Amino acid sequence: MKRLLALVLLALSAPGAAGAQAKTATATTPEVRYGANPAAGHTFTHDGVRLYYELYGSGEPLLVVHGNGGSIADLGGQIAHFRKRYQVIAMDSRDQGRSGDSPGKITYETMTDDLAALLDHLKAGPVNVLGWSDGGIEALLLGIRHPTKVKKIVAMAANLNPSEDALSPDLLALIKSMVDAAPASVRDTPQGRRGLKVTRMMLDEPHIDVKALEAITAPTLVLAGDHDVIRDEHTVEIYHHIPNSQRAIFPNATHAVPFDDPALFNATVERFLRTPFVKKDRINDLLKSLEKARASSARSPQ
Repeated sequence: MKRLLALVLLALSAPGAAGAQAKTATATTPEVRYGANPAAGHTFTHDGVRLYYELYGSGEPLLVVHGNGGSIADLGGQIAHFRKRYQVIAMDSRDQGRSGDSPGKITYETMTDDLAALLDHLKAGPVNVLGWSDGGIEALLLGIRHPTKVKKIVAMAANLNPSEDALSPDLLALIKSMVDAAPASVRDTPQGRRGLKVTRMMLDEPHIDVKALEAITAPTLVLAGDHDVIRDEHTVEIYHHIPNSQRAIFPNATHAVPFDDPALFNATVERFLRTPFVKKDRINDLLKSLEKARASSARSPQ
């Protein structure tokens, strides 16, 4: 815990920490600096805040949304994979990465409306949405607040509130210690104030009524690791309140499975995006499968 806290405090005080770069290169392709790529980078202004975004690939649009205190670079492993088949749209959230600072309190609803404004700016939609952590929260809120802009949703490790009913007590203790332990040398710098503002948000936000999820009509894949900081029961509750949803739990995986095992994570997401959504019936579909299995067995030579 102490080592992790020291790393976080270092990140808060380092000017370039929020924009740390994901580098992807092969023997035949040049290195791509996701999150700091002038060839793909653009800006637009919404609600008085200058927002930075990057575009990659072509095809069906896929909006990817990073987590708390991060940037486009955090999902470089996903951008590199999905740009081969999709037009990937990625934006730094306000007060994070290369996007500008906002004067007031930051909320998940505000960040979600920034994403909706980006889609309007690009004249894109409906889009598939892949969000991790805070990005997963925003993906769900897009489905609630801007349903016509969303085709399919993938929400990895999202939470609806900042309580111990949703989050691991150890995580909440870590976040509180991060805020309390930040020295003046961090608090008195622009980067430190920015980082603390975003970090504090996790103690106060979000406040999404679980029944609000019932308004999401887009097919939704709810993801988490079996060793996630989001409580298992909370992930299941989210799944059960979204009418057209599927759930997948990654084995022996933490909150960081998109980085730890991008091949498994990306394959799971891609299968959901590329497969037509069919809502299963627990009993009827079970009986159909058993009937097919037994018919196949009867035809097999003994």
